Amino acid sequence: MSIDFNFFMNDIVRQAREEIVAAGYTELKTPEEVDEALTKKGTTLVMVNSVCGCAGGIARPAAYHALHYDKRPDQLVTVFAGQDKEATERARSYFTGYPPSSPSFALLKDGKLVTMIERHEIEGHEPMSVVQKLQEAFEQYCDEV
Repeated sequence: MSIDFNFFMNDIVRQAREEIVAAGYTELKTPEEVDEALTKKGTTLVMVNSVCGCAGGIARPAAYHALHYDKRPDQLVTVFAGQDKEATERARSYFTGYPPSSPSFALLKDGKLVTMIERHEIEGHEPMSVVQKLQEAFEQYCDEV
């Protein structure tokens, strides 16, 4: 019996996309969509999604649970590292001073990066510690809902 790894990976990617969209994030799949979203006035949280275990076990759950807070970003968007490569590259061009990292979170205000939560702050940590980091950023930069 042979295993179709492409089918398996496509299923994992589909599930990862569905999880973050169900949490309320809008997928950005092209550089043009990224530019349109990240240059808007207000606050924007960008979740750089991936298929790694820390994305599924920590980052995506944190992306969902962090939103249950009095303050939160005006806009929630996501790019998928390794899948929507041009969109991810464009999004990362806004994250000045930070190397590529996935999964990760970037918070922008009026199109400018104000804080970043990188993979090393996600991998090996409990989801609630990432939720707390996100909510601390929301507290500092976002308005009440």
